[in-house]
Amino acid sequence: MLKKRLIFTLLLDNDTIQLSRNFSLQAVGNLEWLYAHFDFDSMAQAIDELVLLNVGRTSKSIVEFSKIVGLISKKCFMPIAAGGGIICIEDAYRILDSGADKVVVNTALYEDRDLVTEMVKIFGSQCVVASIDYKYVNNSDEVFTSNGMRGTGLTVAEAISNAEHLGIGEIYLTSMERDGTGQGYDLNMLSRVVDLCQVPIIASGGVGDFEHFIKGMQVESVTGTSTANIFNFLGEGFSEARSHISQAEIDLARWDFEILNRE
Repeated sequence: MLKKRLIFTLLLDNDTIQLSRNFSLQAVGNLEWLYAHFDFDSMAQAIDELVLLNVGRTSKSIVEFSKIVGLISKKCFMPIAAGGGIICIEDAYRILDSGADKVVVNTALYEDRDLVTEMVKIFGSQCVVASIDYKYVNNSDEVFTSNGMRGTGLTVAEAISNAEHLGIGEIYLTSMERDGTGQGYDLNMLSRVVDLCQVPIIASGGVGDFEHFIKGMQVESVTGTSTANIFNFLGEGFSEARSHISQAEIDLARWDFEILNRE
């Protein structure tokens, strides 16, 4: 069984860090603000992966986003998954060359399936993460793309089946209604997908306290729990979260930081 991972997600619009609530954005600060408030060395010993998402609403320059990924990757010693706005294989190469270990795709899962298949063929399943965003419409779940603005008509189950058919190696599942609310993950949905999904799932959307991480990790299919809630984890917040999770006897991933730093 895969070990559980604690994941931090940063939402970026060019070099501006964003907060999100129900997929509405609010600017927080630039990269200098980020570096001033987070110690990446200590954070690398508390979280298992960093997810960087390009969430610009008016334009998504992969060139500029890749530059930001490169700057952040030089500051941290942890795996990075990055994406948002990938429309061709060159975009994926650019993001990986900038320091990311995995690429995250969303809209292309439905609008350019051949691109996703090509990415899996070139980079491997473990390198491609499917981002699936959903909310409930008329008492039924529906998956949305284009920053949550365009409905696909697909249920989460159908979107997961589609992603697995394309060969992706991991799913980043976000509840749009829980996003930024601090109410905790959509545990009902996470429990439902246990029997639907054959690949690891990262739960996203709703973390308000450390206990929410534990409840998410206790769902069998969930191998990673993520938060984009910056202000709850300033200072030693991530270290405290990891300690709290460990006390609940969750089998967390472990890293040899001396080896990582030597590399």
